[in-house]
Amino acid sequence: MNLQVTGLGLDKMKLDSPRSFREQEAEELQLLEPKAWRTYMEHRNTLREFLTSDLSPHLLKRHHARIELLQKCSYYIEILPKHLALGDQNPLVLPSSLLQLIDPWKFQRMKKLGTAQTQIQLLLLSDLLEQLDRGRAQLDALLESPDPWPFLAGWGRVEQQLADLSGVMDSFLAMMVPGRLHIKHRLVSDVGATKIPHIRLMLSTKMPVVFDRKESVAHQDWVSLRWFVTIQPATPEQFELRFKLLDPRTQQECAQRGSIPVATCSFNIRNLLPHRAYKFTIKRAESYMLVYEPWRDSLTLHTKPRSPEGVRPSLAGQARLAPDRTF
Repeated sequence: MNLQVTGLGLDKMKLDSPRSFREQEAEELQLLEPKAWRTYMEHRNTLREFLTSDLSPHLLKRHHARIELLQKCSYYIEILPKHLALGDQNPLVLPSSLLQLIDPWKFQRMKKLGTAQTQIQLLLLSDLLEQLDRGRAQLDALLESPDPWPFLAGWGRVEQQLADLSGVMDSFLAMMVPGRLHIKHRLVSDVGATKIPHIRLMLSTKMPVVFDRKESVAHQDWVSLRWFVTIQPATPEQFELRFKLLDPRTQQECAQRGSIPVATCSFNIRNLLPHRAYKFTIKRAESYMLVYEPWRDSLTLHTKPRSPEGVRPSLAGQARLAPDRTF
């Protein structure tokens, strides 16, 4: 069958194509008066500079990484005592002493407030970053468009959008740091003292606890686990290590699980089943000051198959392990 299309000339097909339309707009740009052309180029350069400095893809990528990190952190209430009046024998009350003066019930209310404040802050940070991503995409499309109108008659709207995005960026950066908890009620009970210490409650952040994927190794019936914190705390920390056998086949195998308190950043778990998959999770131990911990690192390791009959596995690697680090 021979089909022919009539009534459409070749010249009209070229005019209707997107490429010809862009070429026509480019020709119109060249017809601008010299003053309008200079204004057009200045505004384009202003927009390009904003996208390459204030809202660059590299900067947004870094902010996405920081949000991802904050969503894995642990959040605590930190007690910051203020200096007492001049002439006091004890110029600074230690936080441990302050905890004894704080009403436990009121402090639990403050912990709930700290949890809500942290959750809201993380949600707002994600929302602000989405606004920056959308604004970047819109301005980038505007820069790629050959339409001169936004850079001439509509430049006021573009300037307002740049100012709005700068404000969003300022709010985003200011919210990156955990803030002060607002105390609506008196936390320190009346202990009959003439002077009750003034305190501030702040939210503090601890970096996430992460398994060392290279150093955590599974053997035939035991595993050697290592983990770390990016920024080491000033004082030693306590951790909670959990493990469980995946896909247990019998009631006895369901007992292949447990929770282990650990005071170091390494641990060996023995008496595991060969040629099976185990899931391990690591987190900080529960703390009285903890308010929010939304994430914990997990790792799945497969123990090695049982050695053939008559072949004894080497025990050289196990002999060097400290006995107090095994389970």
